[in-house]
Amino acid sequence: MTIAEAVNFFIQKEIKNKHKYIVDVGLHYLTLGQLLDTLSGGECQRLKLAKELSKKGNIYIMDEPTTGLHMSDITGILTIIDRLVDKGNTVIVIEHNLDVIRNADWIIDVGPEGGSRGGQILFEGAPGDLRNCKESITSKYL
Repeated sequence: MTIAEAVNFFIQKEIKNKHKYIVDVGLHYLTLGQLLDTLSGGECQRLKLAKELSKKGNIYIMDEPTTGLHMSDITGILTIIDRLVDKGNTVIVIEHNLDVIRNADWIIDVGPEGGSRGGQILFEGAPGDLRNCKESITSKYL
């Protein structure tokens, strides 16, 4: 039975909710009893995220969560981040994906480049205000 089928099969609220969280992170196709060593690294990460969706008051730091994802999966990650924030969690995301940056409540842009030519805070504030920062490479693309 897939996780998606299990959501409709089980009637116990606690079991149903746990399966629903797994569906919410896009792993609806996994099967009950599937061994963890058959999952990819990305699937394992999403399974960990599913476990966190019911928690509140935590701080999460995500380093490039969209790396290697298809564009359609990025929307799912944004939804998960929004849900974590809506539950009262703080989510700090280190990311280069422009869709994720646009979705942020607050941006800290570090640069102007990487390595020895970086490390300076160029901008701190709301995404809409970043466009006024002439030193930021990110602002040119947003």
